[in-house]
Amino acid sequence: MKTDHWFYGLFQSAPDLIALLLPAAGAPVPSLGPDAPGDALYRFDAPELKAANHRLDGAFWPKSGEAGTPEQPVVLLEVQMHAKPGFKHRLFAQTARFLQLNPQVLHLAVVVAVPHRRLKLGPAQLPPQLQAFVDGVTWLSLEELGQQADLDPLLTLLTLPVRPQAELPASTQQILEHRPDLLSAVLPMLVERFPTFTREEIMVIAGIPAKELRHTRAAQQWIEEGRQEGEAQGEVKVTLRQLNRRCGPLSDATTAEIQALPLEQLEALAEALLDFSGPQDLTTWLAEHAG
Repeated sequence: MKTDHWFYGLFQSAPDLIALLLPAAGAPVPSLGPDAPGDALYRFDAPELKAANHRLDGAFWPKSGEAGTPEQPVVLLEVQMHAKPGFKHRLFAQTARFLQLNPQVLHLAVVVAVPHRRLKLGPAQLPPQLQAFVDGVTWLSLEELGQQADLDPLLTLLTLPVRPQAELPASTQQILEHRPDLLSAVLPMLVERFPTFTREEIMVIAGIPAKELRHTRAAQQWIEEGRQEGEAQGEVKVTLRQLNRRCGPLSDATTAEIQALPLEQLEALAEALLDFSGPQDLTTWLAEHAG
């Protein structure tokens, strides 16, 4: 007997049967007899859950083993710098998918870095199961972190995206004084913060003499990143122009989200949009691929 089909038919014909299987919650149990009223409490279907591509921002595996320990758990990191109403649901789904694919993990921590705690990442009211998960996430506010005194240079580096401009010279110089090897991380962030500044102006902010910069490996990397940035900007312009034709005028928030995509995802979007028939296709693609 194919029991799956049998159960499907049973619950399809009597969806309120599920109420008898739930823990007592104070609600009256419905009558399921032949004289039961016509107003059913439940509607039954068997939805197909399509697989979504979830790309994690980072997974950290302790050297003690892939199961993790209470002291050194496996860590999933997400960085979310702009509002995204469906973020908490996506985070829950991709964490569950990660555990499904890695059943050896027994101790897991989820860390989400945000610019501040005012960021809107989901509805105020969540299902209890989702709320319990969200309560267990470590939410790292870069704004609050930047207000702490005597930070480690690495932690100061994390706060550069949100620090006021007036604080950047002192912050970057404090980082490089203790960790000159972090120059290759400082420069791209300053370029990101000040896209209209010249290289010389950015070096002033970082407190780096031009003659010193020319002889560093960071300078070569910076030049290469500048070339890639130019390619990405060109890809953004073409992609936005095509999206406006296929999906209609884009909102400022959607435009900003697309502009923030890395070059690899921009190229994927440029290919995918050829099959778009309207704005909903773009919304679905961004929900599945954009971080």
